[in-house]
Amino acid sequence: MGLGAGSIAIIALVALLIFGPKKLPELGKAAGNTLREFKHATKGLADDDEDKKKENDKA
Repeated sequence: MGLGAGSIAIIALVALLIFGPKKLPELGKAAGNTLREFKHATKGLADDDEDKKKENDKA
């Protein structure tokens, strides 16, 4: 039950109608920055978990 091409086109059309063509690039950039920061944060958490596992293996 994924999103097909038709569903994505409808969502894009509705977003274009709601926000307008000038605001969409700004929203896309903000969403990209948010995802990048989230990825950075979760990578840091995963690295911390790996460090703890290594310390426990050495002990």
